[in-house]
Amino acid sequence: MTTERAPDAEAGIPTAWSEPFRRERVPALVRDRAFETAAPEWLRSRGAGVTVAIVDSGVEGDHPAVGGRLVASVRVEMDDDEPVVVEDESVDVVGHGTACAGIIHAIAPDAELVSVRVLGKKNTAKGIAFARGVHWVVEQGIRIANLSLSSGSEELFAEFHELADLAYFENTVLVCAASNTPGRSSYPSLFASVISVAAHDLPDPMTWYYNPRPPVEFGARGVDVPVAWRGGTSIVGTGNSFATPHIAGLVARIRQTYPAATPFEVKTLLAAAAS
Repeated sequence: MTTERAPDAEAGIPTAWSEPFRRERVPALVRDRAFETAAPEWLRSRGAGVTVAIVDSGVEGDHPAVGGRLVASVRVEMDDDEPVVVEDESVDVVGHGTACAGIIHAIAPDAELVSVRVLGKKNTAKGIAFARGVHWVVEQGIRIANLSLSSGSEELFAEFHELADLAYFENTVLVCAASNTPGRSSYPSLFASVISVAAHDLPDPMTWYYNPRPPVEFGARGVDVPVAWRGGTSIVGTGNSFATPHIAGLVARIRQTYPAATPFEVKTLLAAAAS
């Protein structure tokens, strides 16, 4: 079984997929817009009534950066090679999930958070456990999932492709980190039905870019980001992992304002308001 890891953390913009968002290349993102570009109404919302699942290493529910917004925690454990979802304590075995939760809370402070722990203490997981965690999110009707991790398993390509389509048809937006490894395939971030995210190096959390030349479509703050970490602490981190929850927080704002918006419409609204 292929072991998976969460993509993160080297100095500078770390990956090939982040290349479109380097400062010297940002002018190439200018395009003829087919949409209204005035400040959209949804930017004034705070994510009220919206739930965001964080599929990661767990979330430390009492961390100040999470703001008491964690409402449920589950984990995926292996039972005779079968992934099973069980209730979990509000713990983070690494710190990575809490970092994502803190960013989402900062962008959408009224959104509720659900932790789906699939990563272990070494920041790795089996691909089938990761897939089961995402499937559980869709089953529960949670409409946004932050996936700051990915699978490089070609054996699971078909399963992740089917899962991405299922989420799309069930109106769950998957916000996915691109791989931090240049040239490495990363699922489900490479599928067109998800929102794929890589890092840019501007310090503004409310600056994001749309790249009309995929595979990665959106760039958000992901370099030298102050993030929450386990034990009530904080660190400064770099990686596509930390860019992704910035976009997930924006999606929560959209979903408060337009609760019936489909994943396609959510992506369109993000693109229309991008820097």
